[in-house]
Amino acid sequence: MEAWIAITITAAFLQNLRSALQKHLQGSLGTRGASFVRFGYGFPVALAYVVGLHLIGGYEFPALNLTFVLWAVIGGLAQIFATMLLVHLFSLRNFAVGTAYSKTEPVQAAIFGFLLLGERLTFGAVISIVVGVLGVMLISIARGAKSMSNILAALTGRTAMIGIASGAVFGISAVAYRSASLSLHYPNPVMAAAATLAFVTAFQTAFMLIWMLMTDRSEIVQVVRSWRSSSLVGLAGVLGSACWFTAMTLQPVAYVRALGQIELIFTFLSSYFLFKERVTPLEMAGCLLIVAGIIGLLFH
Repeated sequence: MEAWIAITITAAFLQNLRSALQKHLQGSLGTRGASFVRFGYGFPVALAYVVGLHLIGGYEFPALNLTFVLWAVIGGLAQIFATMLLVHLFSLRNFAVGTAYSKTEPVQAAIFGFLLLGERLTFGAVISIVVGVLGVMLISIARGAKSMSNILAALTGRTAMIGIASGAVFGISAVAYRSASLSLHYPNPVMAAAATLAFVTAFQTAFMLIWMLMTDRSEIVQVVRSWRSSSLVGLAGVLGSACWFTAMTLQPVAYVRALGQIELIFTFLSSYFLFKERVTPLEMAGCLLIVAGIIGLLFH
């Protein structure tokens, strides 16, 4: 097995583990608290990672610039709110379906590129988009009456909008992070990615701490009290991010993103065995169609 394949599968597993832990914490910490632990407890790990590359690998710290800071802040804020949307979504639909909704980002990106930027869509891309939309439609109506009016209502309903918005904002954060990393003009992409990760998690931790101090200090107390499970979220989140970055330095992004859809397999297993949730056949079919649409877009 090639290294990038093992690293990508590890990244997908860690991402699913982080999301599952956040869903578990959402009940006791709330949406914001469960989202914060990803960044607050992840920052020490991200810092240790970049310092380790410097001390052990011999890489110099990249020189930061204004463009980097701007993109890193945009990406950091986008990821905070995308994470909060996803964690909130877990309380509205089961774990597998919530994750599937957030996976629609590549399909949305293709549609927005066509509508806003006039980017040309090939026949294969159009078919992939249709398949992805059909997947969302199946998930939306899986637990209700199968009429056209219900399909339209479900696609524009609160749950679908939250899930689709989560995927869209995660897409914004990914573009911003790539722009931030590239703006460093650093010769080693692993060190550039590590520095970006450390800076962003530091910003996210500070931003959310100030936010909670200003609005509800009791959330901070709850986050500290749950340090055992919360630290696992931070660890899984940062290690997963490090694996994604590393895989994408070894192989084109399209291949990594396509293989990364294996996360939905881990998601179904977690939904069934950990959360004892029942996924209906239509929901499962919808999730598989979304994955098929994404893979089709990546290789059209």
